[in-house]
Parts: sequence; C-alpha cells; structure tokens
Amino acid sequence: MATNDHRHAVILAGGRGVRFWPHSRAAHPKQMLSPLGGASLLRRTYERLRAAFPEGHLWVVTGVSLREAVERELPELSPARIIAEPVQRNTAPAIGLATALVLREDPEAVMGVFPADHHIENAEAYRELVSAALGATDTDRLIVLGIQPTRPETGYGYIEFPPGTRPGSPGPVRVTRFCEKPDLGTANRFLASGRYFWNSGQFFWRASVLGEEMRRHLPRTWSTLSEIAGGATASVARLLGERYGECESVSVDRAILERSDRVAGFAAGNIGWTDLGTWEALRDLLPRDTEDNCDRTGGTFVRARNNYVDVPGRHVVLLGASDLIVVEAPDALLICRRSECQNLSDLEQALRKSGRGDLL
Repeated sequence: MATNDHRHAVILAGGRGVRFWPHSRAAHPKQMLSPLGGASLLRRTYERLRAAFPEGHLWVVTGVSLREAVERELPELSPARIIAEPVQRNTAPAIGLATALVLREDPEAVMGVFPADHHIENAEAYRELVSAALGATDTDRLIVLGIQPTRPETGYGYIEFPPGTRPGSPGPVRVTRFCEKPDLGTANRFLASGRYFWNSGQFFWRASVLGEEMRRHLPRTWSTLSEIAGGATASVARLLGERYGECESVSVDRAILERSDRVAGFAAGNIGWTDLGTWEALRDLLPRDTEDNCDRTGGTFVRARNNYVDVPGRHVVLLGASDLIVVEAPDALLICRRSECQNLSDLEQALRKSGRGDLL
C-alpha cells in the first residue's frame, strides 16, 4: 500500500471558462479570477489541497499560454510542477500526461485529480472525504466523487449508484453508469430517485492503474504520452511540443471511466460543493435581497426579481425586469436570461462571425 508520502494532487487549470464571459477571457480565464473576492479560484484550490498532500507533490496542468500566469499566481510552486499543454486535447490526455510524469518520479504514486474552479463550504468534511477516497485506491479501483444533488441541475453530469445508496456512505460504492447533462425533466427524475449524484469531476487512483486503463482504452494516446514523459528531462518540453497534438481529444469520463470495470465512487453528502462554472452558480453563493436579487455594485430594483447585476461604476436600474444576468467589463456588456447561463459558449462563434474575436 502506498503511504501518504506517495500522494500527489493534480490541478486541472487549462480551461477558458467561457461561461464567465465577459470577465473570463483566453488571456485571463476563469481560474485566474476572484469571483468571490480575495484569492483567485486557482489559489483557493491550491490552498485547499496543500494541507492534504506532501510538499512538492502538487502539480498544475494548464495551457502553454497560461504558464506565466500560473507561475505568478503560485510563486512557491516549482516550475517543474507546472505542465503546460501546447494545444488543448480535453481531460484524458491532460490527466494522462500528468500521470506519466508523476509515474516517472514516483512509481508508487497515488493521485487525486481536481478542477481549479470548485468552491467548498465545509472544508473539514471535504478533507476527510479526500483522505477516504485516496485510501480507497489501495484495491486498484478508479474512484470518482459524487455529490448529493440539492436541485434538479441541468448543467452537471450525473453518476448513478445502486438503489439504496445513501449520501455520506463511508466507503466506495459500485458505479452503475455515468449520465450526460440531462434536460430539466430528467434532472427532476434523477433528484427524486435518490441514487443519482452530481459528477464532481474529481478522481482518485493509483497512477499505475490509470496508466493500465489508458493503455487498454487509449493505447495510441498513452503510447505518445509515455514517449513524451520517458525522454530525457531536457527533452520533455521539446517532445511535448512536437508530439502532444497527436493525442486524441476526448474526456477522461468518456474514454476511460465509462468503459472501465474498475470504477467505484463515493456518494458524498452535501459538503457545500459548487462548480463555479456560470454566473448562476456564483449568484447562488452570494447574498441576495428580499426579492432574490444579487446586486454586487449598487443599483435600484423596482418590481424586479431573481437578478444578478455586476456593473462597476454605473447605477443600474431594473424596472419590471426579472431573471436576468447583467455583467459589465471595460469593453463589453452581457445581458442574458439566467436560463441562458449554460449557453454562453455559443457566443464564441457569434463574436468571431461579427469580427469581434478580440473580445474572447
């Protein structure tokens, strides 16, 4: 069994976070923002994990264009622990690359994989859950973390557990299946059944086991990653630039977890987990007035309900307007229905078509 000295944390910080537009941009994506005030989402994630993993065992996977930003945000992190993808290839190659590099240093490694844009209210319960999940990898399982749903959310994927599974179960439970983001009717059925949990995108496994599953289900990509990580230390960066684009672009869920017979999961209770992926998710974490308006910059609301407003330097007046997101950046203003928050990625094509790709 691997000891705590072999535990490694991999933080995924390469996404663009387009659903936080207009604040999130390619050069300054969501994980570098501070939507809750104070530290950035990346910094918060790093601080949350550093107490649970040995010093020098935290890694960050990001894009090559963001490497310097990560170095500024985490100055104490060794540059050797920042893995910069030359091109985006989704989570399977990103996690696979981190796995190959971790195995190069520590063949007994146990890994936890964590997105950089999560918020956790109950830090103590979360640390206990992470510790339990890491410990459960000693039977060579791939462990996923399911979160008890509190609403019929259509923006998350779900994990189905066997009937009778209870939130807060002390050990891992067999995963019946993974479910894509549902429509509202399906999400309501998931919530009512009690056996569907949100897929938090957090994973735990022995690095060697994930390598075996990559070799089994993504042999060509794993071969490429192994060759990159297996080169001389000085040549890894060069090989990464030359070879990484050969990897298949696919999520680890679809490529590995949905196909493996080694998957189990923790059916976690409500630990105050939020995937800060949208303005709507942020709104749910912030104070609101008696009409359920979240006003971050000071405005006036008349017969207006359920809005989120963040417009620095202007006094916003909403008259008879409800269920809106209103967010201003120095060069752009977003106004949309709250129900459209999950669809902000549609803006990319529209802005490029109108000749305003500079706003992305």
